[in-house]
Amino acid sequence: MSSTTQVAIPNVVLQSSFSMPVIGFGTAAFETDDGDVHKQAVIEAIKLGYRHFDTASIYGSEQALGEAIAEALKLGLISSRDELFITSKLWLSDNHPDLVLPALRKSLQNLGLEYLDLYLIHWPMSAKPGLFKASYDDENDLVPFDLKGVWTSLEQCHKLGLAKSIGVSNFSINKLEHLLSFATIPPAVNQVEMNASWQQKNLTEYCKAKSIIVTAYSPLGAKGTSWGSNDVMDSELLKEVAQAHGKTVAQVSLRWLYEQGVTFAVKSYNKERMKENLEIFDFSLTNDDYQKINQIKQTRKSVNNPTTFVVADLFDGEN
Repeated sequence: MSSTTQVAIPNVVLQSSFSMPVIGFGTAAFETDDGDVHKQAVIEAIKLGYRHFDTASIYGSEQALGEAIAEALKLGLISSRDELFITSKLWLSDNHPDLVLPALRKSLQNLGLEYLDLYLIHWPMSAKPGLFKASYDDENDLVPFDLKGVWTSLEQCHKLGLAKSIGVSNFSINKLEHLLSFATIPPAVNQVEMNASWQQKNLTEYCKAKSIIVTAYSPLGAKGTSWGSNDVMDSELLKEVAQAHGKTVAQVSLRWLYEQGVTFAVKSYNKERMKENLEIFDFSLTNDDYQKINQIKQTRKSVNNPTTFVVADLFDGEN
């Protein structure tokens, strides 16, 4: 058993009645396909206190995450799988009513688990069945998205006990309105790009009113990725706030999200940064801090991900 000091991470209660840790550990490490790297990072994360792990079929990390969970149980780092909250996502090529259940079963097989805590529609678009790839560069690869049919299939996954909660990712207010107009089970979560340089104020207000929990991906701006930027980590305004609190820019940025009532999935396989990203519960931001953060220039970075071309009405012109 490691002597690493664990941080107690608060939970939020989803409208499905299940609790979700506010900090998730992201496993979308496209820069490495080394399963052992993923596995060791997850084991280290569990030692530090992370209990919410975010994956997706397209990340290629489900199997390594499953192996890490099995190893953590074997080592006694956790006493039961039920101590963890596992999120995975449905990819575009499986975003069809008849493919949802098989895709979920495949994710569960990869993970070696009997159920997911949360299953999300990754993007509000569909690709041709079988065309499973991280990026689409031909408009003919995409086909009409049957949201009602797909959501009905997700509801069935929930009823079968294979997904305790269901939700969406990258959904605009307009798309959420449409979904809520027919959903029997409302989405518990909307996972979207959100950070100090893309604050999503209208969307977060809407989700709060509808009891949909927002999870922020790229909470630190996804510096170093093909589509991310340095706008958060290199922000002079955030550096001023961090200096005033004796904290890092990353810690201030994550604290800001937490104070918005937003959960987030943070991704670092560096042990020190993994630890640092948890140390945000011992300070609060001031009104002066908020005035500075509100001055940060706002820009959406994930404009057309996962396509190399612009998809009309993907975000419905919302900001």
